[in-house]
Amino acid sequence: MNTDANKSRTGATINRRTVIAGGLGAIAAPTVLRAIPANAQSKTIKIGHVSPKTGPLAGFGESDGFIIDQMKKILQPGLKSSGGKTYPVEIISKDSQSSGTRASDVASELILHDKVDLIVASSAPDTTNPVADQAEVNEVPCVTTNCPWQPYFFGRNGDPKKGFTWTYHFFWGLEDVIASYLPMWDGAATNKVMGGLFPNDADGNAWGDPQRGLPPALTKAGYKLLDPGRYQVMNNDFTSQISQFKQAGAEIVVGNMIPPDFATFWSQAAQQGFHPKVVTIGKALLFPSVVASLGPRGNGLTTEIWWTPTFPFKSGLTGQTARQLTDAYVEATKRPWTQPIGYQHALFEVAIDVLKRTKSIDPKAILDAIVATDYQSMVGPVKWTGQPVKNVTKTPLVAGQWQRKGGEFNLVITENKSAPNIPVGGKLELLS
Repeated sequence: MNTDANKSRTGATINRRTVIAGGLGAIAAPTVLRAIPANAQSKTIKIGHVSPKTGPLAGFGESDGFIIDQMKKILQPGLKSSGGKTYPVEIISKDSQSSGTRASDVASELILHDKVDLIVASSAPDTTNPVADQAEVNEVPCVTTNCPWQPYFFGRNGDPKKGFTWTYHFFWGLEDVIASYLPMWDGAATNKVMGGLFPNDADGNAWGDPQRGLPPALTKAGYKLLDPGRYQVMNNDFTSQISQFKQAGAEIVVGNMIPPDFATFWSQAAQQGFHPKVVTIGKALLFPSVVASLGPRGNGLTTEIWWTPTFPFKSGLTGQTARQLTDAYVEATKRPWTQPIGYQHALFEVAIDVLKRTKSIDPKAILDAIVATDYQSMVGPVKWTGQPVKNVTKTPLVAGQWQRKGGEFNLVITENKSAPNIPVGGKLELLS
């Protein structure tokens, strides 16, 4: 059964067989990749995919083309399910444009018009949540990633006692961010006074939440957090926050920001003479292109690290190690590797594993296969056990720093206390 909360967010409940009225024709054409073997059955399995390929979160979707092309080649012979049948597979990928409204619209189109059998999505709650909500209300199996589990679960008004029925997620949580950040900060010579930068969006509200977010853990660890309140996304003036941080003597800045907002803040901090010793920002500092655009002032910035070429995992689908996947991406695209590569690959790995194990190509059988998942992926094991909540399974997280060597920025793991099987690559350096 679907919750009233889900119904209120998506409008009246629509059965997945409902015929769509007009209006969908205005939505941009999707990317459609089809693998059809000659000896396949007539039924085509359709996987719907949503991620931000444009807009301020486009860095999350940068590797989509490479990953989907790799999956297309793997699926060319067709997909054999546990029932013994071989099916052609079609991947229909659509751009959320970094907009929750757009993500909901294209998810609805995938479900109701394209009739996808399974929908997957990634990259911040702006995309994962509206896609999952559409899947839940329309009773379509859904797997998502690349969003801390609290904004995903509680941002959708999830009840830990009940959970959701059709939607499952794998990623780390804010408790893992805290477990990674604290050892990194504890090793730095600071006054433990920090300024918080949390936007008025699902991520920012979760990170700054006084009960479930960073504040209570920071207080318990002996840090003093100055939280000036939520700012609006795409803010062009951080003077008020900077002034308060300076007055409080903050030597650490922590937050979760989209790349344009951090670039604005960091530029204005320099202009206004604010020079913290440690700056640790989630989301914005994941991408080498963002850090490189900051020039010399990108050196020494810190962030959480989800995945790098040095992670000790390999794909259960292709057998590639993290390093081999990275090398293949760089060779094919001529671009630097980015953290979402591993998770985008794992998202399709899990989807294909689920479809291989399903007893039949119908929603309930696919859902049963998701629930029974026990898979070794490019980002580590994926297995839903009911912890921390029914619909979430966690992956490992460490923390580190962008360090400039020979004119190039390298993301160096400086802390691995929460995941000691992931190797450390260097020591934290204070900002000059």
